[in-house]
Amino acid sequence: MYEDYYGFTEKPFSLTPDPKYLFKSASHASAFELLQYAVRRREGFVVITGDIGTGKTTLCRALLEQIDRKTFTALVLNPFLAEEDLLRLVLQEFGVVSRDEIKRGHLNGISKAELIETLNEFLLSLQRLGAQALLIIDEAQNLPLQVLEQIRILSNLETEKEKLLQIVLVGQANLKDVLRRAELRQLDQRVSIRYDLKPLSKDETAAYIQHRLSVAGGGAAVTFAPKTLARVHRYTQGIPRLINLLCDRTLLSGYAAHTNRILPAFVDSAAESLELQAPKRSVRGWLRRRLSGFTAGATTAGLIAVIAATAWHYREYAALLVQLVSIRQ
Repeated sequence: MYEDYYGFTEKPFSLTPDPKYLFKSASHASAFELLQYAVRRREGFVVITGDIGTGKTTLCRALLEQIDRKTFTALVLNPFLAEEDLLRLVLQEFGVVSRDEIKRGHLNGISKAELIETLNEFLLSLQRLGAQALLIIDEAQNLPLQVLEQIRILSNLETEKEKLLQIVLVGQANLKDVLRRAELRQLDQRVSIRYDLKPLSKDETAAYIQHRLSVAGGGAAVTFAPKTLARVHRYTQGIPRLINLLCDRTLLSGYAAHTNRILPAFVDSAAESLELQAPKRSVRGWLRRRLSGFTAGATTAGLIAVIAATAWHYREYAALLVQLVSIRQ
């Protein structure tokens, strides 16, 4: 709807994990470099975690786009699989069997051991050609324990010198808790690289929005006012998926108002329609930010002066003041 009005070639804030829209914030760039390093060095197990909507799937798809031709890849997006189903899907993703063969039941009746042996023979053939294999499993926090144990067994496929299968587990933050379970201790000990994706900072949120506008072809056609960008970050706390939801609805408001300048009021209206609420600013947090500007040599009187400037909030941070004064003394 608003795409033609602003001159976009496509929706700039779609929720689909399109790798061309990957924005390499400090956290996402580090994760991307670690994944590339792990693939090159065949580091065994890698675990990437992050909150819902932080861009984990987009990161994986961007990695797959830049993989060289000597690396065969398998991406598993459905974690709710039995052990045999996972093995069949991995063989399908690697091109060992076709989807039609699986649908026609050609692999029915084949044991788990036979499926693993078939995979092992494929991996050994790659090794002889100087190629390698990469398996990425998304939403790994939902994998049943027996399937995670099966994945550990797959990591045993190796030669005397190197692993035959590079495995990347991608999931939400609770994947870390899952891997710490006593039953999965052997798997957890094999993880060589772990990385936790962080939300975007305020400045990164602004750069992320501009990046997506530019990729969609309308970077110069629409302007988000500085206060608008700050408002987007406050409502979304830097979570890319929420940024996309909010900005898509905000651009619709701008289109309805027939303006190319996106104002904070549009963000407020969009946030209300999406039932997004900005976090409340605590007085204690405000006081800490104000006090952080003082040097170690600041006097107690100077600290008290800051507090006196907002005396109507005294009760909420009186305890903090007492602590500060006692430290100074």
